[in-house]
Amino acid sequence: MNASNPWAKAARNRRVGHAPAPERGHALATTAAAAGADTATVRLSKRMADLGLASRREADDWIGRGWVRVNGEVATVGSKVAADLPAARIQVTGAARREQAAQVTILLHKPLGYVSAQAEDGHTPAIALIRAENRWAQCTAPLRFTPAQLRHLAVAGRLDSDSTGLLVFTQDGRIARQLIGEDSTVEKEYLVRVCLAAAPPRHAAAQDVQAALPADRLALLRHGLWLDGQALKPAQVEWVNPQQLRFVLREGKKRQIRRMCELVGLRVTALKRVRIGLVRLGALPPGTWRYLRDDERF
Repeated sequence: MNASNPWAKAARNRRVGHAPAPERGHALATTAAAAGADTATVRLSKRMADLGLASRREADDWIGRGWVRVNGEVATVGSKVAADLPAARIQVTGAARREQAAQVTILLHKPLGYVSAQAEDGHTPAIALIRAENRWAQCTAPLRFTPAQLRHLAVAGRLDSDSTGLLVFTQDGRIARQLIGEDSTVEKEYLVRVCLAAAPPRHAAAQDVQAALPADRLALLRHGLWLDGQALKPAQVEWVNPQQLRFVLREGKKRQIRRMCELVGLRVTALKRVRIGLVRLGALPPGTWRYLRDDERF
């Protein structure tokens, strides 16, 4: 038998108990298949997102450009890896890191009359306010605004047209997932002015709502209400003054606070978001924006 024949070599390996060495191009598939015997496998892009290395879309883009290696091998789009693959076994190029570092996150103080996303009911999208002339004079980030920063800039959360306060726009899919992903636990804090739902609007300003609202209704705002067929997560709710409540939520259903208040006999007359995670609205004036600083984290 010809010793140079690869089929003959493979046959000899099998007879003596050796498996043929995998070809270089099959390294990822072999790793995933071996892992599958003991653990589940997932797409590499999902694992990278779970590890906080990139968003899934960003990871797929990097993989398609040859910027990602697993165990030293260049990954391909659709590659699967062990669901518990350590981050240390995934390497990304410097080009990917530089591109990610150039992404911006913008904090806007949304005023009344603007909607968070697409134009609706004649209201203008809040992103229209992100222009050079609306940058807060006290923004100290060492960045120069360019129209290119609006590309792939997505809103991470929503505020209705009749609500004001902190609204986040980001190019970074990791931040978007942190703030609005299904598994997000980031707190959002609101100051909410209320009146009794049955009170005439002209009398709302003179009400002592805190004294009029039974304690069991306040307890329901904190826990026990249902919306859209689902039980709401526990919330922090407390009085700031006789007409204003402070809400801290860890979820974000459509018009959630307004609907919660309706269920206990209250009507919201003003709603302002003042904090998301560790980032506060602070002194940012309505209609202006600033960059998220390098030292800030949600």
